[in-house]
Amino acid sequence: MESENPSLKNKLPALNWLSVSKMMQYRVQNFAKYAEKLCGSKHSMATSSISETFSCPLPPYFASHFLGTPSITEDLIRRNAEHNDCVIFSLEELSLHQQEIERLEHIDRWCRHLKILYLQNNLIGKIENVSKLKELEYLNLALNNIEKIENLEGCEELTKLDLTINFIGELSSIKSLQHNIHLKELFLMGNPCADFDGYRQFVVATLQQLKWLDGKEIERSERIQALQNFPVIEQQIREQEKAYFLKRAKDKEEAQRKLQEEHEKEAEESHPGSDGRWYVGTQTLASSSLENHEYLRAPEMQDGEQNKKKLADGEDDLEFWNKPSLFTPESRLETLRHVEKQRKDQEKLREKKKKAKPPRTLITEDGKALNVNEPKLDFSLKDDEKRNQIILDLAVYRYMDTSLIDVDVQPTYVRVTVKGKPFQLVLPAEVKPDSSSAKRSQTTGHLVICMPKVGEVITRGQQTAKPVKCTPDSSREQASQRSKQIEKLEVDPSKHSFPDVANIVQGETRTPRRVRSEPKIIPSEEDLDFEDNPDVPPLI
Repeated sequence: MESENPSLKNKLPALNWLSVSKMMQYRVQNFAKYAEKLCGSKHSMATSSISETFSCPLPPYFASHFLGTPSITEDLIRRNAEHNDCVIFSLEELSLHQQEIERLEHIDRWCRHLKILYLQNNLIGKIENVSKLKELEYLNLALNNIEKIENLEGCEELTKLDLTINFIGELSSIKSLQHNIHLKELFLMGNPCADFDGYRQFVVATLQQLKWLDGKEIERSERIQALQNFPVIEQQIREQEKAYFLKRAKDKEEAQRKLQEEHEKEAEESHPGSDGRWYVGTQTLASSSLENHEYLRAPEMQDGEQNKKKLADGEDDLEFWNKPSLFTPESRLETLRHVEKQRKDQEKLREKKKKAKPPRTLITEDGKALNVNEPKLDFSLKDDEKRNQIILDLAVYRYMDTSLIDVDVQPTYVRVTVKGKPFQLVLPAEVKPDSSSAKRSQTTGHLVICMPKVGEVITRGQQTAKPVKCTPDSSREQASQRSKQIEKLEVDPSKHSFPDVANIVQGETRTPRRVRSEPKIIPSEEDLDFEDNPDVPPLI
């Protein structure tokens, strides 16, 4: 760490590696102020990019430290407080597990009424900023990078503490829990201290308020025996702690050495200038020009290069996971950085594929239009011979704004651009672009384009009447013919829509009886004595 980086030395002459290492402890927003204080010059710091501050890209060693680590934000707490209507000041239970949190902060100021706090499976390296949680009863910090028990004296109501699978090797730090008089359950399994000889007896004798340790109830006889042997056990624990501290120091040195080698390797791959400075223009401009003109290259070459890169990345990934490593906080952080790097590489590859996508060909070099349906919309094309026009019905999305649609009618094809995606269709006949019309249905949202054909007269649906010479005689004859024609209603019994009630029940058809009228007696001429008197009524 004593060697100096010429890139930073040339830019910031007053800085050395010791000062830079102190800067790494600051967040991105405070780094500019600290650099201004040391160098006496102002630098415009943007939280998104440190490179713009020094007008050059920083080496990967610095970039990895200046990246914003996942932290506890107000938005994160509100998103996990839906059961409390997203109100955080009165929150009593909060779960922030598997959030890749590396530092505990803000919770003691925003959620002072917490009773249950889940922080398992994160990357927290130190217990801090929880002393103001006076009502906290259960704290879960399992699967983190904690190496020491501290800063829990202010949690007066703490009854259960879970520190399973951490890196606690300083077992004597549990003495800080003697102030938590309500503590009944403690979990320390999976920690290096749990492998010490006399571990359970030391904890039982030190924390006399405990009722359960690692899920096992503490008997009264066990506590009496632990208190009797406490001086001997305490001496054993101290010796084992010293041995663990020496081993831990070696592991840290080994981890730092590997990390420095990886950063040096990355720095060599990034190709700095001959004078050791880091320049912006060369690599970034070259990469941008390659991206802009990459679609001109053959697709086979692009696929081959991508396959080679995927194969190389797969081999590196396999080598990383198969490489033996120690179970240390540094190894957990290294695994997280590796996963993040893979995710970012995949995102860059997807963006590169999107940028490298060649523009779609709508018209060939010889001027021939092609059928294209990039928005993947349903359509129907009709040839209306009655009106001599071609109708295109395009199933545009119902609730899409019409301003996102652009229609271009040409004599031989029609093109519709929907949200920047072209739809092009070659027409079966030549049409008139100037006389064409486009409308959208208010019910379905479909786009209907009517395109009249060229060279034919567009007629209406009604037939035109032939001109006839009118004379007074002909008009009289037509009027007399109309008066003679009698319009009658034609009733067809077979087309009745209602049922015939009389024929529902089929039986013997009986003909109705009809009263026969008696024949009228007409007197004959032979009856000479007959007189027809009109006053006499007829005989019935």
